[in-house]
Amino acid sequence: MQARRAVRDARMSDDGAALKTAREAVNAAKIALGERGPTWWDGDADLNRKLVKNTTYAEWFDSLADS
Repeated sequence: MQARRAVRDARMSDDGAALKTAREAVNAAKIALGERGPTWWDGDADLNRKLVKNTTYAEWFDSLADS
């Protein structure tokens, strides 16, 4: 949120350099949070709403019970 506030403040002050820096910070934060990056429709399977036993992670998940 700090980066988003910096974008707001830079827009209000009409500071182009600060706005660019703030937008880069927002982008970096979104990447770090996983909001931006590889997408499931670019080749990786969409595993949302799937039981783990029905995915490629089934063997790994079963091994957790043994630990």
